[in-house]
Amino acid sequence: MLQQIKLIECPRDAMQGWKNFIPTEKKIAYINQLLQVGFDTIDFGSFVSAKAIPQMADTKDVIGQLSRNESLWTLVNTKTKLLAIIANFRGAMEASVYDAITYLGFPFSISPTFQMRNTNSTIKASLETVKEIKNICDKNKKEPVVYISMAFGNPYGDVYNEDIVLEWIEKLVGEGIKIISLADTVGIAEPLQVSSIVSKVISAFPNIETGVHLHSTNVNWKEKIDAALEQGCMRFDGALKGIGGCPMANDELVGNMNSELMIPYFRELGYLKEINMDALALSCKMAEEIFV
Repeated sequence: MLQQIKLIECPRDAMQGWKNFIPTEKKIAYINQLLQVGFDTIDFGSFVSAKAIPQMADTKDVIGQLSRNESLWTLVNTKTKLLAIIANFRGAMEASVYDAITYLGFPFSISPTFQMRNTNSTIKASLETVKEIKNICDKNKKEPVVYISMAFGNPYGDVYNEDIVLEWIEKLVGEGIKIISLADTVGIAEPLQVSSIVSKVISAFPNIETGVHLHSTNVNWKEKIDAALEQGCMRFDGALKGIGGCPMANDELVGNMNSELMIPYFRELGYLKEINMDALALSCKMAEEIFV
C-alpha cells in the first residue's frame, strides 16, 4: 500500500490577504464544511496582530464555533486536525489554551528582510522565539510546525543558497522541531529547485517530517508537485481555488497551490482515497461565493 499523503488545506492563507473583510459567520461555515472533506489538517486562522492582518482579527470567534471542538465531535466525525499560525510568544500563549488546536505554525524566514517584515524580528531572535514556542507546545500538548519562509529564494536581494536553508533547519531540529515545511512564499521556485532542496533536506534530516508550502500559478503546479513527491515529500499545503499569498511579502501575491487541482491528481496516483468528493464539491462552491 502507498504511504498516504498529508494534505493541509489553508483557508487562513487564502483569506489573510483578501481585501474585503470576510464576515465571521462565513468563515465559520466555510471551515466547518472543509472539516468534512477529509484533509489531514486545516490551517484555519492566526493569533497575530489585528493591525497587521485585520482579516484574522476574529480567529478567536471562529474557533469557538468550529465543529472540530469536542462538544460537536460526533456531528462532523472527522479526524482532521487544526493548525493556527502564530508569530511570537504572545500568540503562542493565546493559541495554546484551545484544546481543538493541534499544531502551532511559526513562519521562520531565512530572508532577514522578510523576517523583519513578517514578524518584526531578526532571524536570530526568531530562533529564540521558536525555543519559547516549543516550550509552550510541550506544556500544552501541541506540536510546533516551522515554515521555512523564502526557502526557495527571495525578491529582496538577501543572500540565498541551499546551504543557508540546511543550516537553519539544522538549528531548528536541534531545538526539537519535528515538522518543517519549505515555503515558496512568493512563488518563484522552479521544479528542479524544488527537487534539489527537498532531496537535500530529507536526506539530511530523515527523522523529521518535511513538507512543502508552494505558491504557484496554474502553469507549472504539477511539475512542482512531482518534483517534491519524487524526492519523498508526503506533506503538501494547498488552498481551494489557488487563492492566497502573504500580504507582508510583496504587492503581487502569487496564489497557493490549488488543492482543487491537487486532489484529483493525487487520487489518480493512488493517494487521498478517503477524501469525501461530495463534501469537496460543496466546499468549492462555498469558496466561489466567499472569494468574489
